[in-house]
Amino acid sequence: MDKLVTTAWLAAELGKPDLVVFDATKYLPNEPKDGHTEFLAAHIPGARFFDIDAIADPETDLPHMVPAPGRFARLLGALGVSNASRVVFYDQKGLASAARGWWLMGLFGHDGAAVLDGGLPKWRAEDRAVEAGAPAPVVPATFRPHFRPLRLRGIGDMLANLDSRAELVLDARAAGRFAGTAPEPRPGMRAGRIPGSANLPYTELLRPDGTFRPPAALRARFAAVGIDGSRPVVTSCGSGVSACILTLGMSLAGLPEAAVYDGSWSEWGAHPTVPVESD
Repeated sequence: MDKLVTTAWLAAELGKPDLVVFDATKYLPNEPKDGHTEFLAAHIPGARFFDIDAIADPETDLPHMVPAPGRFARLLGALGVSNASRVVFYDQKGLASAARGWWLMGLFGHDGAAVLDGGLPKWRAEDRAVEAGAPAPVVPATFRPHFRPLRLRGIGDMLANLDSRAELVLDARAAGRFAGTAPEPRPGMRAGRIPGSANLPYTELLRPDGTFRPPAALRARFAAVGIDGSRPVVTSCGSGVSACILTLGMSLAGLPEAAVYDGSWSEWGAHPTVPVESD
């Protein structure tokens, strides 16, 4: 299974016993919607809800941080995911949060995961079936994780990189937030960026219909911000969600896969002593 699947592919595969489809929608704090409520109103037939805030570390006040391997395994097993499952993630906005689910699966050693290109908007635009209500009960499964720590960065890694500049930090936020001229959607955040980082808003990787641009166009956009595969990359964003779109985009472009700074601006922007740049 490819990392990115089409609506036509998913429609043909729906109902196969090894396929698990997840709605992984996460709305920003300034968006007056709730992903689970919207899921109950309409979702792809047979889909289950992947709660990014619940499949996370409960011991931190930072939003949806990576959970311990044991917690991830227990929660995924309860959702019916085994190591033999093929897992497809989509979201209600097109492509905003689904890549976080894909990245988490890879972080815990499961390569049989993909993102639905264009998400629910494309599915519905093609008049494909949706259903409402709670999903049917699932049969629990056993998922055994294989944690890949090199795909993850914490604040200590990011502080060390300020001196070494061994890795290029690529920020997925909108240009105004990166520059520090637009307000952050979360209260208490300083405005600006990690010193030395580059900006590539994740929306620049997408066509107007919310699908990914072709590989050559993706490579061109990454090259424009200095990414050609010669230097390791760490992606960042507001809270570690849209950063995963950049990581997925690099993979689709044939570039080495980037690590993700999990705390992203929710951690860096709220920290009282780390340095911040702004325009």
